[in-house]
Amino acid sequence: MDTVIEVEHLRKTYGSTVAVEDISFTVRAGEIFGIVGPNGAGKTTTIECIVGLRKPTAGVIRVLGMDPQRQSKELRQRLGVQLQQAALPDRIKVWEALDLFASFYDQPADPAALLEQWGLEEKRNTAFTNLSGGQKQRLFIALSLINNPDVVFLDELTTGLDPQARRATWELISDIRRRGTTVILVTHFMEEAERLCDRLAIIDHGRLIALDTPQQLIAGLHQETCVRFTLPKEISLDILEKLPHVNRVLRQGDEVAVYGSGPVMAHVAGALASHDIVPADLRSQQATLEDVFLKLTGHAMRE
Repeated sequence: MDTVIEVEHLRKTYGSTVAVEDISFTVRAGEIFGIVGPNGAGKTTTIECIVGLRKPTAGVIRVLGMDPQRQSKELRQRLGVQLQQAALPDRIKVWEALDLFASFYDQPADPAALLEQWGLEEKRNTAFTNLSGGQKQRLFIALSLINNPDVVFLDELTTGLDPQARRATWELISDIRRRGTTVILVTHFMEEAERLCDRLAIIDHGRLIALDTPQQLIAGLHQETCVRFTLPKEISLDILEKLPHVNRVLRQGDEVAVYGSGPVMAHVAGALASHDIVPADLRSQQATLEDVFLKLTGHAMRE
């Protein structure tokens, strides 16, 4: 798979303040690559260096084979960027914003087609200030795609959205990749990164502290799976304690917790069903990216 972004030993300082410290990674064509971490970790600074908005203090960056500083004009035609602080004039209409942005590029996409693709056709004459949060985000996505980019950068796209709008936006991000565009997704929402990203980099205090697929990062914790359910105290737990992959079984009143590794849920459910026991609240608790972040940094996600 082709590499579209190469970052080698990136460093960015402001006087004595170090915003980014020796970060290196690559991004492959066609993937959703996540950059996660708390606010102030250096995520946005890293992106701004990659797209050429900031000059690195040290390091080498190549995007689509080009230097973002020396070849910014050529590169700008092939990148889509939605930054964290993106905003538009309150009175600009949706169609006006798309037409304006289209005028910046040599071969823009059809604004009318983008309005239809991103569910904004009925809002084409609506002023920016009168759009809902989700509609504004869809507009920003459309604007970042107006030049038919090879790579699009989406920075904290779902911050401030309610859960329903956030999940709708996740579908839009997945659709961008399905259309053949490489996506760089910057977020501090671990659930978002786990759901969308093929690979992700975890950054904290300006340093890259982990880089892998979400599944491999979670597997690297070697954390037990816990299966929980309620069971009357008079029913013995002997059928569970000798199951494969089960390490221990704990009981507190009617609450039962079975700890183990591998397909614990399948073994527990099968054993219970073989004795005609089907708890309505049988559930599995597994490690998440939030657990990965906690282990790597020693603190919970900061917002």
